[in-house]
Order: sequence, then structure tokens, then C-alpha cells
Amino acid sequence: MPTVPPTPNVSPMPIETSPPSPFTITSPSFADGSVIPRQYSCDGRDISPPLAWSGVPAGTKALLLTVLDPDARGFVHWVAWDLAPDLGSLTEGASGALPGDAMEGRNDFGSIGWRGPCPPSGSHRYVFTLTALSEPLGLRRGAELAAVQRQAEGATIGEARLEGTYRR
Repeated sequence: MPTVPPTPNVSPMPIETSPPSPFTITSPSFADGSVIPRQYSCDGRDISPPLAWSGVPAGTKALLLTVLDPDARGFVHWVAWDLAPDLGSLTEGASGALPGDAMEGRNDFGSIGWRGPCPPSGSHRYVFTLTALSEPLGLRRGAELAAVQRQAEGATIGEARLEGTYRR
């Protein structure tokens, strides 16, 4: 009977997998924590800044974007929902002409879409929050933030934030 050489005790090679990239929102116009350029404010052209995102969580069916001023009790500057997760970005001035089925809501100036930084005095912070949702919200254009947040309850998968400042 032939003898079989013993098999060496070798552990299998580990399979290297990279962790998913973090969910982020950025702007090519300003870095996180820095000054938002004048052209995006009420002192300039008051157009929405360009935004980009990456690392959208698996299972995301829609994105919700809010821009709030926490230094003015959460004053709403922009709310937009049902952005396609694979869109990856919004161009400068996209407010008013969002792609696909995306909708915009009413800001605290009383208009629909983007209204930029316009603090009465001093420096204020503006928080851009991109929320990954497990389902589209399906709300009509012009909805207010409270209604959008109620509809998004229980559908949040993840959030990414970008903060800018503006001084008058």
C-alpha cells in the first residue's frame, strides 16, 4: 500500500476586502468648515452651489438634501428629495431644474428651492445634510421640511454632512 505524505497544516490565505468607502458630501466650491463663496449667497447671484457625493450606502433608493442654518434656529435654506442615488452630483445652479424625479420644497424665505446664506449680521453656519433613504418619498413639489422629515422617518439608511460658513 502506498503511503501518502502528510498534508502540511496550512491556513487558507485570507481574502482581502476593503471596507466600503464612507458616505460623504462635498463641494468643489468650498471645503468642509470653510466659507461659502459670495455668489451662492443673497449678496451674490444666490444660486445653489455644486455638490458631489460618494459612498452611498447599499440599499439606497433615494436621497434627501437639506440645508439648514443652526445659528438661526434651523432656518431652512433648501430641501430637495428623491434625488437618484447614482446621480453623484448636482451642478452649480441646479436648484429649479433638478434631474429625474427629484423635487424641491419650501424654504423659510417662503419660496421653493435654494435661497443662500443671508445672515442679518455676523457669521452663521450652514449644514448640508444628505440622507440616504430606503424608499423614495413621493411628495409633491413645495412640501415643507416638517412634512418631508415625517415622510422620511424609518427610511433613513445613512447621512453625510458638509458645513460651510458665511459672514455679513
